[in-house]
Amino acid sequence: MISLGTRLLILTTLVEGVAPQLPAVVFEEVARRAGVDFVLRNSVTPNRHQIETMVGGVAVFDYNGDGRPDIYFANGASIPELEKTGPQFYNRLYRNDGGWRFTDVTEAAGVRGAGYQMGIAAADYDNDGDQDLFVAGVNRNILYRNRGDGTFEDVTREAGLEGVDARRGKMWSVAAGWFDYDNDGRLDLFVVNYVAWDPRTEPFCGDMSVPYRAYCHPKYYEPLPNSLYRNQGDGTFRDVSESSGIRKHLGKGMALAFGDYDGDGFVDTFVTNDTVPNFLFRNQGNGTFQQMALRAGVAFNDDGRALSSMGADFRDYDNDGRDDVIVTALANETFPLFRNRDGRLFEDRTYSSGLGPATLAWSGWGLGVYDFDNDGHKDLFVAAGDVNDNTELFSSRKSRQSCRVYVNRGNGTFGDVSAAAGPSFQRAALHRGAAFGDFDGDGRVDAVVAAINERAALFRNVTPTLGGWLTVRLEGRKSNRDGIGARLRIVTESGREQWNHATTSVGYASSSDRVVHFGLGSEKTVRLLEIRWPSGYVQRLTDVKAGQMLRVEELLRP
Repeated sequence: MISLGTRLLILTTLVEGVAPQLPAVVFEEVARRAGVDFVLRNSVTPNRHQIETMVGGVAVFDYNGDGRPDIYFANGASIPELEKTGPQFYNRLYRNDGGWRFTDVTEAAGVRGAGYQMGIAAADYDNDGDQDLFVAGVNRNILYRNRGDGTFEDVTREAGLEGVDARRGKMWSVAAGWFDYDNDGRLDLFVVNYVAWDPRTEPFCGDMSVPYRAYCHPKYYEPLPNSLYRNQGDGTFRDVSESSGIRKHLGKGMALAFGDYDGDGFVDTFVTNDTVPNFLFRNQGNGTFQQMALRAGVAFNDDGRALSSMGADFRDYDNDGRDDVIVTALANETFPLFRNRDGRLFEDRTYSSGLGPATLAWSGWGLGVYDFDNDGHKDLFVAAGDVNDNTELFSSRKSRQSCRVYVNRGNGTFGDVSAAAGPSFQRAALHRGAAFGDFDGDGRVDAVVAAINERAALFRNVTPTLGGWLTVRLEGRKSNRDGIGARLRIVTESGREQWNHATTSVGYASSSDRVVHFGLGSEKTVRLLEIRWPSGYVQRLTDVKAGQMLRVEELLRP
């Protein structure tokens, strides 16, 4: 635990500019001229239903295989019917036509959704070469199978993913993610469930005398278990939540992220929980998981408090080869940074990294840990916005907030460069889900962010960079087709090392492009690219030129 005096010293040091000068990260918001006109509808009511503030996720994925990442948004529905009673509530799919032009192909693709939907998980679950979609929502989930001809089919029932709990019935799911927990070459599905909720019994929270009604604290709702479904390879899934040990842990789940924190070759799962301790499910390699968050040091912050944990990314931010965890939370809670110390324990570096003072005033939802300036160090992007839409009536905190970007200095610290990230980046809104990908193939990671009752933001990365970058698109053979779970290490000409891994589960209720990105700074060649596939096979490529999208097919063992 860091004392108040130490925190103040850290804050003073950062404010006085002792830390190295920060490089620029610049975004240009281009949604309107790009043809992305999606508006996230939450059907806000005077009753302040809990689901209204929890929308909505975004997916960046290449649905038609043309090499250009497309965008899919989850959307709300009418309340209390929880039905998409009009086009304003449809989920929306935008095809990337190149040149920063997108076309709405929702109806043609058959993915307008159903019910009040929250999160999205994209990946090729059936290994046919096409990206599929799982959409999580309030008492209704959907699995869309990509037919490969530009259309999708709803196969939820046939696949066994309707999400009916034996005791609780259908549950409110916020997020989901694809990973191969048993390394059998087929992607399995982890679904994050929030709380038991019924619009007919919504409690009153606020002040009757004002009158003022707010969204209730999560303590007024009963927790739920999460769900794990094993891919059986025939288009169906088997619910293994009980046998795997996942179901016995009740939480108030918001997001999930995957990483192999102990380096044993089996992917582990981090789940953020809202005001109750987070979960870290250690994959024991035998089909079962052990809940290790308290023992590993990621259940609480360094004050021993369970925060309003929102989004998460499970990523190696300091290039030491071990997966770390960064979490978003509400204002006055900071965005915790848990550094993986030795593959067993994490240490809270929130304040020593500079993220403590830099994030204290903000409420974060979606996030992504990517190298936005291509200098070889992963930075942090956060979609910000408060829970209540009228917070400023009763405090100095603003409800509508601008997104945030924090540059990784490469010395274990981050600096807030949001104010210098471009005029259009300063737009304030109730931002929620965020997803990431390189929409124009220029080697710079772009972002798309959903905002409640406002046009989504499409941020083109126009950061002046040194030019060095490498992106890797994996194609598994014995491993799953997307190569999800593969760990990549590069060594550049100068001997610098970096690590990353293939995943689509990033942030809050969202899904990002599966392509693995490395910033290289002034380096022109990657001396070694090492890929540890989920199958266990290690593949090495040498003398890889920078500035390209590299497609790597898994080789079968000699």
